[in-house]
Amino acid sequence: MRFLLLPLLAFTLAACAGAPPMPDTPTRRVSLPAAEALPPMKTFATPRAAPPARANADIARDFLDLSFQLESGRHLPVLTRFEGPVSVRVTGNAPASIGPDLARLLRRMRQEAGISITQVPPTSDASITIEVLPRRELQRYVPQAACFVVPRLSSWAEFKRDRRSAAVDWTTLTTRTRMAIFLPGDVSPQEARDCLHEELAQALGPLNDLYRLGDSVFNDDNFHTVLTGFDMLILRAYYHPALRSGMSRQEVAARLPAILAQLNPRGERIPSRPVTPTPRAWIDSIEEALGPRTSESRRQAAAQRAVRIARSQGWSDNRMAFSLFALGRLALAGQSDIALASFLQAGTLYDARPETRLQAAHVAMQLAAFALSSGQTGAAISMVDDNLAVVAEAENAALLATLLMIKAEALEVEGRLTESRAVRRDSLGWARYGFGADDAVRARLSEIAALGARLKIVGPA
Repeated sequence: MRFLLLPLLAFTLAACAGAPPMPDTPTRRVSLPAAEALPPMKTFATPRAAPPARANADIARDFLDLSFQLESGRHLPVLTRFEGPVSVRVTGNAPASIGPDLARLLRRMRQEAGISITQVPPTSDASITIEVLPRRELQRYVPQAACFVVPRLSSWAEFKRDRRSAAVDWTTLTTRTRMAIFLPGDVSPQEARDCLHEELAQALGPLNDLYRLGDSVFNDDNFHTVLTGFDMLILRAYYHPALRSGMSRQEVAARLPAILAQLNPRGERIPSRPVTPTPRAWIDSIEEALGPRTSESRRQAAAQRAVRIARSQGWSDNRMAFSLFALGRLALAGQSDIALASFLQAGTLYDARPETRLQAAHVAMQLAAFALSSGQTGAAISMVDDNLAVVAEAENAALLATLLMIKAEALEVEGRLTESRAVRRDSLGWARYGFGADDAVRARLSEIAALGARLKIVGPA
């Protein structure tokens, strides 16, 4: 299930250090008049997923923890998967972007994960049904979900009828034959694509998410939004001929070392890194901090509690950094000093590991916004340039657009107007994919413009 946590890209830019109160939104849309048409939407071409740079022993541990437990903490007695070719169909009112994004994903699964999977017409029987419906309808029944997958069903009507029955209990499965994925169609192309990646991966393979993973969509921090090299390796191992549905954790564990040695020989040469378990108290604190139905004060208290737990555990990994990132995000609204300190600490931790370069780019976006608002335009441009490649590799159009908007604004403040216009137009093509509706694109552009509005009058510091 992809949860509706506090969106990682919805930040309060106007609250950054040094940013003065701004006039109403229409007067801040100085960079693109409302009547001007947006450029065509941009999309990503050839995927560039890097292989995991971790020890096979660690990947085996991750595989087992992902495959034999649900996100709720309930244990799964046996491995379950599809035995034989897998078919996928799309029903409902699917937006135009779903077709090419799904075709691209299925091609990756065939090539990178070795899964025999094809799309069939909507009227055909299928192993996996992807039903597209309005977000409001989906959240009437599962309020905190952006999208989700359930076993043994093929339609939304079946889900409404059987949602409280044993039919949708994952712990009773012994093999997979039918799955239903429900995702909203009235969202941005990127959000719909993100749901496709995570839910189709869970329909086929592991059902758990682990906050300790820095290079995977199987993590509720939502930094990675398309399947990574690690994820494809997990799926390839999941469908290895040496495994089958019905195997226990012990049986799978006995076969994994040989499977991973065959599929990922470089992982045999990398030293293992021990990890400590993630306490439920930390998970609860993070989920409260990022939850959509909690007061701001309770969110901040939960984030501070998560940081304290992480420090008491002695963590210096993805979990410690994410605790600080969450605290920084929540402090933006009124405690910019705490936000800046938290982002700086999180960035240092993320920068220390190659598998968390994308997370470091999210931090860099926040720091670039701080730099722009305080007149440090050169620093803002440098931070953006340093992170564009990793964000493009991760195919995060919303983050890419935001970084480019910050750079365009910084260039405009410096008087480099021709460069600024070119970068801003580039950003808008990505924003159309990342944010969807024209109003959402213009709103993000206005937020960024607010950071540089004062500087265009008084000049950069």
